[in-house]
Amino acid sequence: MAKLVVTGGAGFLGFHICKKLADKYEKILVLDIDTFRKEDYAANVEYKKVDVRDFEAVKEALKGYDAVVNAAAALPLWKKKDIYSTNVDGIKNVLEAAKVNGINRVVQVSSTAVYGVPEKHPLFETDPLIGVGPYGETKITAEKICEEYRAKGMTVPVVRPKTFIGTERLGVFQILYDWVEAGALIPCIGNGKNRYELLEVQDLVDAIYLMLTKPAEIANDTFNVGAKNTPPIKDYLEEFFKRVGSKSHVMKTPAGLLIFFLEIFWMLRISPLYKWVYGTAHKDSFVSIEKAETKLGWSPKFTEADALVHSYEWYIKHEKEVKGASGVTHRVAWKQGILAPFKGLMVMLNTKK
Repeated sequence: MAKLVVTGGAGFLGFHICKKLADKYEKILVLDIDTFRKEDYAANVEYKKVDVRDFEAVKEALKGYDAVVNAAAALPLWKKKDIYSTNVDGIKNVLEAAKVNGINRVVQVSSTAVYGVPEKHPLFETDPLIGVGPYGETKITAEKICEEYRAKGMTVPVVRPKTFIGTERLGVFQILYDWVEAGALIPCIGNGKNRYELLEVQDLVDAIYLMLTKPAEIANDTFNVGAKNTPPIKDYLEEFFKRVGSKSHVMKTPAGLLIFFLEIFWMLRISPLYKWVYGTAHKDSFVSIEKAETKLGWSPKFTEADALVHSYEWYIKHEKEVKGASGVTHRVAWKQGILAPFKGLMVMLNTKK
C-alpha cells in the first residue's frame, strides 16, 4: 500500500481526509503546526510538527512517501502576511519538496473564493479568477504555481470546493448552531431566495481520493466540487431547523443595510464575519460539478440540509468541550464578538411571533 502525507492534517479537512482514507494507505503522515490529538486518529496516522513555510523541514518529512494532499492554509481571519506566506510559500515548498523526493502527485486544496463575487452562475472551471482579499488572491497565485509544476511533469490536481461542513466543523458555523439551539430567529442577508451552495466534507474527501488515484491523464486538472441541485438558502435552512427540532426560522433582512453594518463591525474587528462571508451570503453562489462527475466519476451523496444536520448533531454532543476554546480555525469555536448580544434579541423576537 502507498503512503500519504496530509499537510494541515490537524485541521477540519485534514482530519476528515485522515479519518476516511486511513484504510486506503499503509501510513498517513500529518504535517501541521496546530495541536494534534492522536486519540482522534487511526493507528496508522502519525504526526510531525512541521510548518509548510519551512522548506528543509518539509523536504525531510516527505522522504519515503508516495503522494501529498496540501490542505494547509491560512484562513481569512489570519494576518495578511501569514495568509501570503502560508498559502503561497507553502505550496511552493510542498511541490518542490515533493519533486526533490520523487513524489509525482500532489493534490492542492484551493477554493471557489478564486471566482470572487461573480454575477453569473453556475461557475465553471474556465471562468475568470478574481480573488476577494488576501485569501482569494493567494489561492489564485497558488493555482498558478501548481500549473508551473504540471509543466515540469508532475501530476497536480486542484480541487475548488464550495464551503464544506460536517462533523467537527465549527468556526463561523458554531455561531449558527448556538443560535439554532437557542431557537433564535436567524437573520438572512436579503430574502433567502438565493442559491448558496454548501458541501458535506465526506463528499469532498471522496473527490480528493479520486484525484489521488485516477490515472494522471484524468486527474491532472482543476475541478469544482459542490452539492447538486442546490435549493434556495431559506429552503434548506428551514429543512435543517425542522430536522433538528429547533424553533428557529429564517428572518429576511434588507441586504444593503445589514452589509453596511457588518462591514463596519469587521473593520473594527468586533465581528468574526469577514467580507467573503457577508459579501456573498445574499447572492447566488454555486458551481458546475459536471467536470468532476464526467471526468472523475464523482458525485455528491449529501444535500446541504444533510451536511448541516450532521455538523449540528456533532456540535450538540460536544458542546461543553468546544465552548471552552476559541481560535481562528474551522475546528474551534469563534468568538461571536458584537453578534453575541443580538442572539437574545432574536430569541425574544421569535418567541413573540
